[in-house]
Amino acid sequence: MNLRRFAPVLTPALALFLLLPALPARLPAQTISNPDLFGKSLEAAKEAVEQYGLYDNPAELARVNRIGYEIAQQADFQKFPISFILIDMAEPNSMTLPGGQIFVTRGMLDLGLDDDMLAALLGHETGHLLCEHFLHMQRRATLMNVLSNVLVAGVLIGSSRSQRPSGVEGPYDPRLAYDYGDGHGNLVQGAAAASLVISELLLRSYSRDNEDQADQVGQRLAAAAGYRADGGRRLFELMNRRMPQIKEYGYLQTHPFFDERVRAAEARQGSWSLQPKRSTDAYREHTQEVLYRYASHQKVKEAMAPHKHPNGRPPGRPPESPEAGQGAGDSPARHLSVSDFLEDTALTTWPQGKTADTIRLERLHRQRDTELAKTEEARDYGTLLRAYRKELAEVRRLDPKSELPALLDGEIAEFDGKRQALYPRAQAVLAGGVFETSFLVAFTSNFPDAPERPQAALALGEAYSRLGNQSDAVAKYLEAWKAAPESAYGKRASAGLRNLAGNLKELSALQQLSEQDRDPEIRRLAGERLAKIAKSYDDLANGAEYLRRYPDGKHVVAVLDRLNVLADNLYGEVVLYQGFGDAAKATERINKILTNAPLSRAAERLRDRAVLAAEKTG
Repeated sequence: MNLRRFAPVLTPALALFLLLPALPARLPAQTISNPDLFGKSLEAAKEAVEQYGLYDNPAELARVNRIGYEIAQQADFQKFPISFILIDMAEPNSMTLPGGQIFVTRGMLDLGLDDDMLAALLGHETGHLLCEHFLHMQRRATLMNVLSNVLVAGVLIGSSRSQRPSGVEGPYDPRLAYDYGDGHGNLVQGAAAASLVISELLLRSYSRDNEDQADQVGQRLAAAAGYRADGGRRLFELMNRRMPQIKEYGYLQTHPFFDERVRAAEARQGSWSLQPKRSTDAYREHTQEVLYRYASHQKVKEAMAPHKHPNGRPPGRPPESPEAGQGAGDSPARHLSVSDFLEDTALTTWPQGKTADTIRLERLHRQRDTELAKTEEARDYGTLLRAYRKELAEVRRLDPKSELPALLDGEIAEFDGKRQALYPRAQAVLAGGVFETSFLVAFTSNFPDAPERPQAALALGEAYSRLGNQSDAVAKYLEAWKAAPESAYGKRASAGLRNLAGNLKELSALQQLSEQDRDPEIRRLAGERLAKIAKSYDDLANGAEYLRRYPDGKHVVAVLDRLNVLADNLYGEVVLYQGFGDAAKATERINKILTNAPLSRAAERLRDRAVLAAEKTG
């Protein structure tokens, strides 16, 4: 290969990759035995992360990786490198993809598993991988075969005219889901198609025989890794005790035989003796190298054959900073390339050493380059500096011998100097009163302690309010009010909140106001309105956003119940519009269900009726 041709795209990490020595032969021969299957499994994992988001809990992520690799080392699985990912899904669940990616949901960790129970869970998922149970699930295999082309091929939501009634009908109730189709259905693509496929891959269960075999293998691996074999029994007892109390979750539908699993786990727990624990450092470092090498090859391929991501950005490019229409306090949805996803996974697999330092530095430099490409007034040095300092603290904690901190210290000093030098110019722009929303976002981030902060936060709140972004407006009004409650800006912010409180439609915005403690009247108005509209809101996205931001909120049950009703109603409209032959309106509603309520009963019905277009036409 002529590397000079690709010199502009060879990052420091890729240059390092080209110089890496061969992997040591003394370690287990982890390979990528089936690149095609591994690639499709990676695509599924990446889409799952994009659809549901990562669960940002560093302590739990470290615990899952520690225990997971103790289990994986005992399994001696050599076909693919095993990796562990925490996904921000409320349903208590765990799942395995055939390429070695093992997911644990936020809801599962929220059950309060101790280490022995978590070892049994991760052993169970590793058991699915060892036994290759995915080969016995024809529907899952079919989905996996076309997953890499799903954004092009799409998914067909089928229907049938055979059940179309005749004569005078009573009032239409969309929850009855009359199936008035034309035998062909509607093709959905993009994020909605990915949502349907990933939901199918992640939420469908294995057979009872497969589950029992995975339980048995998991208990054996847990004991061999030094964990008590009764962890499996106690895990199933906990789930059997807790799950019926959580009516909105569907795990009991996909894993309906807890009593049998408890008895089987209890009978088996004396079969294996507890073994001493062994270090997994070398195993994890080796796994990281396999993942990172694949990521580096993938990055070269992406550079050689650039193509647009469905969101309009090239692969690997980080998202823009929040603008109008995005939450000021939230990162925009991150769209990953496969190489990005693999690098992130490699870093959590073994978060120290030269490869980990290379990944960290490359990620920071991508973020740096994105900021420096903006106009000077819109550069968010504050967010950039926080990212640098977070990585610096992590490296110093994990690897005192690392040479990376010296480099990061130098770059931090450089960016902080640029931030301070920007302040007089930013003051002048703010005083002039002519600026864009991106400038206000950057100002509040760059200068959180500046005396002008209340003014900038108020201006940003007013901008969001004009654009109809109620949650963001409330957040910025609150920021201005709390920063200087007696100032003119603070009083204007307070007045803005009072005007909004009784008329807000966004559940998340009302939750924010009901939690503030500066004004009891605003708190009362917001709380009363939230309690009322939690049961009657009419926008599916509104409920989905509340559940995302406040998964433990006081009104979660009411919001979720209403979300299911709205999704059912939309499902009925899908069927109705299919009957009328209006594909555009049917597809619009399909997209809303799959994007905002992927775990609802309506989404389950759509999955049941889905036929992959590639299979239909092939």
